[in-house]
Amino acid sequence: MTQTSTLQDPRVVTALDAMFARAAQDEVTGARIEAARPGGFAPSTPQELADANAEVYMPISAEGGKLLYSLIRAARPATVVEFGTSFGISTLYLAAAVRDNGSGRVISSELSADKIAAARRTFAETGLDDLITVLEGDARETLAALDGPVDFLLLDGWKDLCLPVLRLLEPRLAPGTLVVTDDVDLPALAPCLDHVRDPRNGYESVTFPVEDGMEISCRL
Repeated sequence: MTQTSTLQDPRVVTALDAMFARAAQDEVTGARIEAARPGGFAPSTPQELADANAEVYMPISAEGGKLLYSLIRAARPATVVEFGTSFGISTLYLAAAVRDNGSGRVISSELSADKIAAARRTFAETGLDDLITVLEGDARETLAALDGPVDFLLLDGWKDLCLPVLRLLEPRLAPGTLVVTDDVDLPALAPCLDHVRDPRNGYESVTFPVEDGMEISCRL
C-alpha cells in the first residue's frame, strides 16, 4: 500500500500554501518598512530588527523544506533545533518529518512575539503543535538552557547570529549530527560558512544548490 507523508495532510498543505502566498509579498512589505525608516536599521539590536520585520516571512523555499523533511526522515533525530521560527514554514517541514518518524521533538527559537503567536496558531491548526516548542527571545539565551543533546540543527535566523548560535550548541552536537544553514548566498553568513567549511573545526560540509543555497555540514 502506498504511504503518504504528513506533508500531504490537507491541513499542512493549506497552511503552507497560504504562508508561501503571503511570503511572496515580502519584497513589497520590506520596501514599505524601509521607506518608513529613512535612517535605515543601523544600529539596531536583533530584537529591534525582529520587531521592525514582524510582517516579513523570510521563508525557506518549498524545495528546501522538502530537503529538510528528507534529511530528518533519514537521520531520525530525537531533538531537532531550529534557530529562526519566523511564521513557522520551515518548522512545519521539520515537525512533519518528526511525526512521520514516529518519535522526536522540534525546539525552535524566535524573537518576534507577533510571529510566535501566528506560528503557534498554525501549528495548532495543522495538528503538529504537540511536537513543537517555540522559545521566545534571543536564541543565544533561550537555546543555552536546552537539556540534552541536539541531534539536528537548522540555522535560519539572523545571519550574523548563526555562528554564535552554532558555537553555543557545538558541545551538544554528537558525531554524525547534521547542521543545515540556509541562504548561503547572503554575505552576512560568511563567518558561519567559513567555520563549517574549515576541516579544523570538525565538520564535513557541502553546499546544496536549492534556491539561495543550503549548507549541509556533518559533525565529525
